[in-house]
Amino acid sequence: MTIGIGDWSDYLSVEREKDYFRSLYTFLNNRINKDIYPPRGSWFKAFEYSSFASTKVIILGQDPYHGEGQAEGLSFSVPKGITIPPSLRNIYKELEEDDVDFTNPEHGNLISWAQQGVLLLNSVLTVEKNTPAAHANQGWELFTDQVINLLNDNKDHLVFILWGAYANKKSELIDTNKHLILSAPHPSPFSAHKGFFGCRHFSKANHYLESSKQQTIDWSIPL
Repeated sequence: MTIGIGDWSDYLSVEREKDYFRSLYTFLNNRINKDIYPPRGSWFKAFEYSSFASTKVIILGQDPYHGEGQAEGLSFSVPKGITIPPSLRNIYKELEEDDVDFTNPEHGNLISWAQQGVLLLNSVLTVEKNTPAAHANQGWELFTDQVINLLNDNKDHLVFILWGAYANKKSELIDTNKHLILSAPHPSPFSAHKGFFGCRHFSKANHYLESSKQQTIDWSIPL
C-alpha cells in the first residue's frame, strides 16, 4: 500500500519497505475481522490534507477515537454530525478564551486547520472499536516518530503542540534551536484544569509564525 500523499511520499515511501512496517501490516491484515477505526482509506488522511511543504504546526495526539464513526484520520477531529468529544470541547473552550478569532462551530471537524498546514497527527494511526490503545506498540509509533524526525531535520520554525505526558515525551525528537515546542496537560476533562486551560497555545503559535515571517493560522472553524 502506498503511504503518504503527494510530497509526503518522497519522504515516507521508504518506510513501507522496512521490517517494522511489514510486521505492522501483517498485524493489521490479521485483524481484518475486527472493527478498525478510522476506515482503511483514512489511515493517512493527516498527510492528505497537510502537505509536507505546507506543514508549519503539528498537534500530536495518541491514538484515534475508538467510538463508532468518530475517527477520521486527524487527531482530535471528528466528522460533522458526530458528538464533539470532551477533549475537543475543552480545546474549544480554550480557543474562546485565547486571543484569536473563534466561535464555537457546534461540530468537531478540524479539516480547515489541516488545510492551512496544521498536521493533526496521532502517534498511533489505528485502533479497534471500544478498545483504546489496541494497536499500540505494533509499529505505528516508529512510523510517526519518523514523521517527526523528517519535519525536525528538514524544516525550520515549526510549532509542535504537545498536550499530555504521552505527547510531551516526543519533545526528545525536536530541536528547540530550530522549532517551538508548546507543552501543556492534556485537554481531557481529567487534566484540562491542571494547566491546559489558560495555556494560550493558539495565539502563541501564531505569534511565533508571524515572527518567523510565516502565514498565521486562522483558528476559526467554518460553521
